[in-house]
Amino acid sequence: MNKDTIVLGIETSCDETAAAVIKNGTEILSNVVASQIESHKRFGGVVPEIASRHHVEQITIVIDEALKEASVSFSDIDAIAVTEGPGLVGALLVGVNAAKALAFAHGIPLVGVHHIAGHIYANRLIADMKFPLISLVVSGGHTELVYMKEHGSFEVIGETRDDAAGEAYDKVARTLNLPYPGGPHIDRLAQEGQPTLKLPRAWLEEGSYDFSFSGLKSAVINTLHNAEQRGETIEPQDLAASFQESVIDVLVTKTLRAVDEYDVKQVLLAGGVAANKGLRAALESAFAEIKDVELIIPPLSLCTDNAAMIAAAGTVLFEKGNRGDYAMNAHPGLDIESM
Repeated sequence: MNKDTIVLGIETSCDETAAAVIKNGTEILSNVVASQIESHKRFGGVVPEIASRHHVEQITIVIDEALKEASVSFSDIDAIAVTEGPGLVGALLVGVNAAKALAFAHGIPLVGVHHIAGHIYANRLIADMKFPLISLVVSGGHTELVYMKEHGSFEVIGETRDDAAGEAYDKVARTLNLPYPGGPHIDRLAQEGQPTLKLPRAWLEEGSYDFSFSGLKSAVINTLHNAEQRGETIEPQDLAASFQESVIDVLVTKTLRAVDEYDVKQVLLAGGVAANKGLRAALESAFAEIKDVELIIPPLSLCTDNAAMIAAAGTVLFEKGNRGDYAMNAHPGLDIESM
């Protein structure tokens, strides 16, 4: 009888301190997240030094809670998976060093995981992955289309050239004086408004799968400033709806084109912006017409940063024979194709 594979995941790439225990890469035994949003809200964004200090305070508490909730001890753990990068270097170091210390103390194999690979593998916690597939990754720091022909194989076919979608959401939210994090507030406002304003779509070169949202962000700011100078009022909900429609139009259109060109069986949505109601609805509507491609959208709890996704990706790497060592370091610019 095959033994279950139990992996402890640790995630500290930004402003969530998280630990989780996953069985066989697909079953969540525990998933504990300590958020820092309240600490960063007054600054309008994540302050790296504050994030690192919070991670130091929370890391052992969160790991202990994850083990307790899963009813396992370190003797039951087959591997420790930790986010190696990308992310804030100080924040990453807390998780990496905690993972190395535990691996050394208990003689447990160590596996380094790419943060975006984690977001993609969050989908494996709710459905089997069918290859080849395309993953649309949309988060605060990343907007990418990733082609996968098998487990652990990542080919970035399109990525942002400037602002990521989530970054653009936060900047537009600040322009509208909405609190941090801005994405959920823009999404909520957009549901109440109409896309009455003409805003640009950056399609880039013909055939390109890359993204660019910097021009759209600037267009929103200029639209607001020009209206103020003319003494006109723009309804925030209509501006939010117009902005969101522009972002979603580009994301969905390029994803559909990639699906057709790469002849995939499945499309996975991943990343923090995967929680966006407008994006989820637009993808569901588009794929309702495509009968031979399955669309997988993770629940809201698995969209934002968590350690269950890191353990899920780490399980695949562990089973493929990938091992980290005690020289593992934080890599804020880690390339997913090098994993």
